[in-house]
Amino acid sequence: MKIGILGAGQLGRMLALAGYPLGLEFRFFDANKVSPARSLGEFINADFNDAAALKKFSTGLALVTTEFENIDISAVKKVEEDAVFYPGTKAVSVSQDRLIEKEFFGALGVKTAPFAKVDSAADLAAAGKRLGYPLLLKTRRLGYDGKGQALVKSETEVQSAFEALGGQDLIAEGFVTFGRELSLIAVRSVSGETAFYPLNVNTHIKGILSKTLVSTELVTSDLQKKAEAIALKALVALNYVGVLVIELFDIEIDLVVNEMAPRVHNSGHWSIEGANTSQFENHLRAVCSMPLGSTATYGHCGMLNILHTMPDMTALRKIPGAKLHWYGKEPRPGRKLGHITFVESKVTCLKEKVAQAETFLLF
Repeated sequence: MKIGILGAGQLGRMLALAGYPLGLEFRFFDANKVSPARSLGEFINADFNDAAALKKFSTGLALVTTEFENIDISAVKKVEEDAVFYPGTKAVSVSQDRLIEKEFFGALGVKTAPFAKVDSAADLAAAGKRLGYPLLLKTRRLGYDGKGQALVKSETEVQSAFEALGGQDLIAEGFVTFGRELSLIAVRSVSGETAFYPLNVNTHIKGILSKTLVSTELVTSDLQKKAEAIALKALVALNYVGVLVIELFDIEIDLVVNEMAPRVHNSGHWSIEGANTSQFENHLRAVCSMPLGSTATYGHCGMLNILHTMPDMTALRKIPGAKLHWYGKEPRPGRKLGHITFVESKVTCLKEKVAQAETFLLF
C-alpha cells in the first residue's frame, strides 16, 4: 500500500519511519527540495498550486494524508479527485482559521479564550474594551510557533499593533490565566475506533514548544477524562480520521481549548520511545483501516526540542537513556532541528535527566 503525504518535513519523515514496519510505502509532495523526508520514498518537488504536479502525486495512491494544516484547500480538493484524503477537508479548513476554530469549539459547548473578530483598528479598540488589556492580536491564518502575533498592552498600542499585522484577517484574544499548558493526542480510525494518549505537560518559550513531560504523577485522572471528552466531541463533529491534537490551558478547575492541530504533533514525539504505539504509527493505522495500537506508556516520558543551532551532541549522548533525533535541517533562529527523548521508571529521575540535557540546549 502506497500512502501520499502532503509535506515532507520532519513529521513526514517520522510517519514514514513508523510506516515501513507496517508494510507501507510513501510518496511525498513538498515545495522544499531539501525536505527531511525526501529520501524515504518517492518525492515530488513542486509548488502546492501546481495542478499537474498534484495530479502526478495523487494518481495511484491508496490514500493521502498531511503533515501540516496550512495548505491551500484548493490543493487538497485537487488531490481528492484521485485519492481519499484524511483527516478530511473540514478538519483542515477549521484549523486554518483561528476565528472559525473558536466558533467550532463554542458550538460544541467547549470553553476557549474570549475572542473578537478584528477587521479594523476600531474593531481592535472595541475588543480591548470588552476583553480588557493586555490582549493578543493574532492573524487568523498561518500563525504558528508564536508567529503572526502582537501583544497589545493598552489602548495606546491599538493602532500600532493593527498596522503591524494589517492587511490580514485578524482575531483578538483575551488573556487566560492558567497554571499549565497541556495537549492531548487523540486518534480516530476509519471505523470510528478511538484512542487517547496521556496528557502532555508542555513548556513554551517565545511561542515555541521547548519541553514536554508525560507522567501519571503530573496529571489527575479527572483532568485526563475532561480532556478526552473535549477531544471526542471534536473527533465526532469533524468525522475525523487520524491523529488530532488539542492544545489546552489548565485553569485549575477546568480546561480551556487554545487550538487544535489536525496532524501528528511536536508534543507527541516522546511516544516513539515512550508508548506501546507511537502517534505516528497510530495515525497510519487509523487512516489505513488497521486496528489502533495501545497508547499505554513504558514509564515517565520527556521530550526536549533542539532549536536554533546544533548543541554539543557528544555531551548529550553521554546522558544515560537519551535518545537523539536529528532532522537534517540547516540551523537558523526559531527552527526545530531535532529532539531528545527520555523514558524513566521514576518521575524524579526523568526530571533530573531532562534538566541535565537542558543545560546543553539553546532556547
